[in-house]
Amino acid sequence: MSRRSEPTVIRQPARSNRVLAPVAAFVIGAVVAGGVVFAATRPDATEQAVNRIRAEDAVRDKAQIKELTELARTTRDKLVPVLEGLERVMPVEGDAAFPAAVPSAAAPSAAASASAEGGKPEKATGADIANWRQATAAAVQSFADPPSGETYTNLARSGLASGVRQLATTVDSYVAAQALTGPARTNMLALAARQRMDAIFTWSVGATALDAVSVDAGSGHQHVYLPAAPGSGALTADDSEEGH
Repeated sequence: MSRRSEPTVIRQPARSNRVLAPVAAFVIGAVVAGGVVFAATRPDATEQAVNRIRAEDAVRDKAQIKELTELARTTRDKLVPVLEGLERVMPVEGDAAFPAAVPSAAAPSAAASASAEGGKPEKATGADIANWRQATAAAVQSFADPPSGETYTNLARSGLASGVRQLATTVDSYVAAQALTGPARTNMLALAARQRMDAIFTWSVGATALDAVSVDAGSGHQHVYLPAAPGSGALTADDSEEGH
């Protein structure tokens, strides 16, 4: 008697295995590749140290710019009375005490008005001179022993400090002229007038540099210029709003 054969059952692989195998291979490959890329691009110890130093320098520079801006504002406020006082006593173009060789830009605006009205420079008192010397000496001292900083911040500080020293020299020249007579006095007063103009110009260069580094540091425009006569050549503030 013949036996009936049983149907052959063919087992198919589970669908989940067919799907998960490629996914697992992809994930493993991605992890391995990512690790290789990370290992290849990760900064080494030297690069990490350099980046850390740069970040610290940036923080320090921003603090120094803020401190320098505050110092410049305070110094400017203290020097304005000195400039105004010197403006009253300096020779003006057209006076016998002001040689024709001195450029007209050196003549202060207020003094020029006095000259047009037939006025003459005033004579400084002993108290005036003492106040000017005290103010300029204090300003010079405030810029002494500057901290080490970034190049452009150092340039801004140096410009302001140089302007202060020139103004102190202006006062000394004016005082020296008081002990002279004749052409020697005339020439010394004219020299003092030019030094005053140069002091304002030099300060304006430092003020412009400070304005620029302040913007770069994210503190916006900062205008710390000294008053300057039109045509003096000194740099002046732009139209940008402070702090922006």
